[in-house]
Amino acid sequence: MSEQQKPTESTPDVIESIVPLMPIVLPVAGGVLIFLLAFIAVFMG
Repeated sequence: MSEQQKPTESTPDVIESIVPLMPIVLPVAGGVLIFLLAFIAVFMG
């Protein structure tokens, strides 16, 4: 049977690089979303 080869170099995971930024990214994204929704509501009204 063939042996499973393990990668010699581990590539940096994209998710693991983003996780420490979540306390900053989530409120900013939420604020932008709320602003866009309010702008659409005012524009349509």
